[in-house]
Amino acid sequence: MSEAAQTLEGWYALHDFRTIDWTAWKLADEGERAIALDELQSFLSDWQSVEDNKQGSTAFYSIVGQKADFVLMHLRETLEELNAIENAFNKTTFAQFTIPAHSYVSIVELSNYMAPPGTDPMQSPEILARLKPILPKWNHICFYPMNKRREGNDNWYMLSMEERRTMMRSHGMIGRGYAGKVKQIITGSVGFDNWEWGVTLFAEDALQFKKLVYEMRFDEVSARFGEFGEFYVGNRITDEKLQQLFSI
Repeated sequence: MSEAAQTLEGWYALHDFRTIDWTAWKLADEGERAIALDELQSFLSDWQSVEDNKQGSTAFYSIVGQKADFVLMHLRETLEELNAIENAFNKTTFAQFTIPAHSYVSIVELSNYMAPPGTDPMQSPEILARLKPILPKWNHICFYPMNKRREGNDNWYMLSMEERRTMMRSHGMIGRGYAGKVKQIITGSVGFDNWEWGVTLFAEDALQFKKLVYEMRFDEVSARFGEFGEFYVGNRITDEKLQQLFSI
């Protein structure tokens, strides 16, 4: 049996993708729409307070294309908190105008592939900040799930620890080349969802998503062992953009 990589876990993550029922929204009277948006703004304010207290974080983005209209990404200390957020949101007037499109449950994860030997990562402020990150308020988001392949000679889990560590170091160096351009949050989902990891990227320039993912395609970790699900890409929803989005 190959040596399993040890992982460090931080906040739990929920990506909640929704489609807006535009027909119902347009048929609703102005008062009901106002109540719905007031409820949404109240929730956004509450979630911001949680973030200000460093007890979690939330990102709110519109999604481009037909897979969904928007996503709420929540990070919280426990699954119970994520469940409470989801249930409370579903009970709002605003949620009555939405249709669940997709969701993803995972937990912020760091592996020991990159850790220097003989060090305690939990004593590093940098590591702790990566395990419980405040999500950046950058212009764009990109989310996709992925697996490591388990087929024939291309079985990631049958490689030795040293082989995997060497390849992950090379893989990580590509990501470092995009420091300041792309912020990456890796969440583990083995046992939580249908894929093994979720990857959430943030950038001020959406083109950086394409450049980063394309360059990584040529790295052995992705070329031989990477399997990818659907990509979701979108734009940050500010207070001003929220009003524009739901204006009739």
